[in-house]
Amino acid sequence: MIIRKYQASDCKELADLFYNTVHIVNAKDYTKEQLNVWATKQVDLEKWNKSLQEHFSVVALDNETIIGFGDIDKTGYLDRLFVHANYQKKGIATGLCNQLEQAVQGDITTHASITAKPFFEKRGYKLVKEQQIERQGIFLTNYVMIKKR
Repeated sequence: MIIRKYQASDCKELADLFYNTVHIVNAKDYTKEQLNVWATKQVDLEKWNKSLQEHFSVVALDNETIIGFGDIDKTGYLDRLFVHANYQKKGIATGLCNQLEQAVQGDITTHASITAKPFFEKRGYKLVKEQQIERQGIFLTNYVMIKKR
């Protein structure tokens, strides 16, 4: 596995990886209806590319295939962290998270899915609160978590 900085040419592949990961990996914790409002096929690639370029964003590669990605902003908000469904539990999220956490000073906050919560707990993140996020009238549970440094 190689981890490198995000490039604009990665954007479409990351959007596809995001959609597929949510619909496969997160399916055990969320309903089909929730998955459909969380991750749609119609991603605004321009908006995604802009946010990925504004944040510190990295991708994990297996040969030339992107198998994961993540991003964190200057305030320490870890926004996205997704690993391809076929590469789960192989240390990829850990490698990505290590890079993201090292990119900022101070505390790190994330809004973890039900699926990701145990991963972040193992990394020393503490639960701040459970919240319900509304998307198109559908509510999804996630957790505001913080890693104090």
